[in-house]
Amino acid sequence: MSGDPDDERLEELREKKMEQLRERQQGGDDAEAQQEAQERAEAQQEAVLKQYLTDGARQRLNAVAMSKPEFGDKVKQQVAALAQSGRIQGRIDEDQMRDLLKELQPDQQSFDIRRR
Repeated sequence: MSGDPDDERLEELREKKMEQLRERQQGGDDAEAQQEAQERAEAQQEAVLKQYLTDGARQRLNAVAMSKPEFGDKVKQQVAALAQSGRIQGRIDEDQMRDLLKELQPDQQSFDIRRR
């Protein structure tokens, strides 16, 4: 009966493979849930921005976000935090957005280049 040990080994391999598939599927569910939560948070942030920013201010912020994505995200988070804490009175217009961007922008290093 040389077939029995092979059958047992084959069954073990099947069990291991099924367990790996289950683990992978659970991991996939976690990743999907995380992705879904992030999309919900972004949608909520966009709704807050639409509520508290005029069209001009939103366009300016989007232009900044296109050229400097990390800085744009930082500004969006800051505006959302200000709105949720109740520190924004009315809506932010383009001039106020320009001031906010200047305020939040990291210090620009000036380079003094001298020609000889």
